[in-house]
Amino acid sequence: MDLDAVRTFVAAADSGRFQDAAVLLSVTQQAVSKRIAALEKHLGVRLFTRAARGARLTIDGQAFLPHARALLQAEERAVASVRPGRRALRVDVIGRRLAPAVLLRGFHRAHPDTDLDVVTLFDADAAVAALRAGTIDASFRAVTVPASRLPDGIEAVPVYDEPLQLLTGAGHALAAARAVAPARLAGHRIWMPGIVEGTEWAAYYAALAAEFGLTIEATGPDFGIEPLCDTIADSAVLASFVGADTRLVWPADQDLRRIPLRDPTPVYPHSLLWCTDNPHPTLTALRAHLAANRTERRETEIWTPGWAR
Repeated sequence: MDLDAVRTFVAAADSGRFQDAAVLLSVTQQAVSKRIAALEKHLGVRLFTRAARGARLTIDGQAFLPHARALLQAEERAVASVRPGRRALRVDVIGRRLAPAVLLRGFHRAHPDTDLDVVTLFDADAAVAALRAGTIDASFRAVTVPASRLPDGIEAVPVYDEPLQLLTGAGHALAAARAVAPARLAGHRIWMPGIVEGTEWAAYYAALAAEFGLTIEATGPDFGIEPLCDTIADSAVLASFVGADTRLVWPADQDLRRIPLRDPTPVYPHSLLWCTDNPHPTLTALRAHLAANRTERRETEIWTPGWAR
């Protein structure tokens, strides 16, 4: 249905004269008549009775009028839903307990009036596909390829180097350590069942293991963070890695330990990805916020894979 014709019908019904509707819509009276005639033909009914003093709605015209108004209101809502600044910014944060969610919460605290739609996609490939399809506006990811090899129109910028920590139970040999050097973990069993081959985090931990001679086990099903904490708490030999900003809550009787890694500190390289032609003003504000709050770390103090440098 031609919404211009519907808009013309409503204007004519409200003013009672085709001439007044023409003035209101900045078109000729002839254009008004043609639009009304086309709408009547489409509907198969007469909408107006023409008279010397104007145009009166027929019974069919009176029945159609509230629906015509509803059509125009629906049009306005549809346009508003995608108007820059009116739609919520949709951002992928990988996981709601992980550092990207913390970064996004920090942005929202600084800009409490912004609307955000938070999603969690599986891996970087899924995130890039969603960016290209337009189903998300931005994604926090570790980028394992050079920027020159990203798909056309996709840009990435580093936003946060998250320090890694060792998670142990109270009975582990390193439980009392204030900090641990990564090389000291050689020979210890690091258990991370959430590692999935082909993902960006699998690439990160493979590089970490190769650099420091570590054994990282990904055996067994991944039942989530709570079962992992249960297993680590009860074991004297298993440990795991967690990001410093990963939100973990465990019962007091588990007595888990989060031990910093130093000399050097392995950091997980979070970047923000977006489409370069995305005009959403909140995306611009998010990028500015992340840039203003980024902390540069001395390269001699940290380790990160070569592909993240």
